[in-house]
Amino acid sequence: MTTSQIPGKADSQRGIRPNEYRLPETTHLGRVRLQVANLDRSVAFYEKILGMRVIRRDTDSVSLGAHGDDREIVHLRQLKGARPVPRRGLLGLYHFAILLPDRASLGRFVAHVTELEVHVGMSDHFVSEAIYLTDPDGLGIEVYADRPRDAWRFDERQLYMTTNPLDVDDLVKAASGQRWTGMPAGTVLGHVHLYVDDIAKAEAFYHEALGFDKVVWSYPGALFMSAGGYHHHLGTNTWARGAPPATDADARLLEWEIVVPTKRNAEEAARHVESAGYPVREENGEWILTDPWGTSLRLVPEK
Repeated sequence: MTTSQIPGKADSQRGIRPNEYRLPETTHLGRVRLQVANLDRSVAFYEKILGMRVIRRDTDSVSLGAHGDDREIVHLRQLKGARPVPRRGLLGLYHFAILLPDRASLGRFVAHVTELEVHVGMSDHFVSEAIYLTDPDGLGIEVYADRPRDAWRFDERQLYMTTNPLDVDDLVKAASGQRWTGMPAGTVLGHVHLYVDDIAKAEAFYHEALGFDKVVWSYPGALFMSAGGYHHHLGTNTWARGAPPATDADARLLEWEIVVPTKRNAEEAARHVESAGYPVREENGEWILTDPWGTSLRLVPEK
């Protein structure tokens, strides 16, 4: 791909907007809700390996977030005996991605998981640097840090993203010798990436009906979408084509949240999805939508 950096180029000239409804520029993600087989085992992983902290806990569920920050990022619900994710995956969650506030934090995290001898994948996506791992049930997780937006590049309208080897030594140097003490304040849910069985169907639901912009569309078997010019709030891919959807008996993604500025924004988006023929329902001022593979998302107003 021939690339060119285009500083100051108007957002309207980047990506591909939906034909009708478009999500507000300040749209971002809230939390993911996951179903796991053993709550104690999962909490130990999310605390020790990921460095999250428990915000609230009851008998069958727990809310987790960063240290020094009460924002919930991950909610776990226990279903004893839930089946682990098979190696080939299930339609639904590919991974959810936790965005650290800076590169130094990611450097400390890399040193931490290396010291613990945790098996991880690593990639340089040009717009970001990323570490990949799985939880005890096989649910995929990315931990990443963004590069500055003014360093991103575009080929015509399409954002340039790569899957290149990560310069681990340089990343660890960014930590300046400081040890990982847990996810720092300012850590958020950055994006969600889903297995689907048809990119055109994913585009119809998430781009045309829900209102995400298309950002990267020539990556083999994948489509990346976002609001407000971000590199992606949502990835979809067909790399598990032929696999069945996750069921109620599986460890799985129960729901992910999209946060929009107002209740009116949430209703507008939900009504547009409904008008396109997809199921929606209101719940206490929030809207629950279901994609063609049974994956639920919740539209949540910021205020």
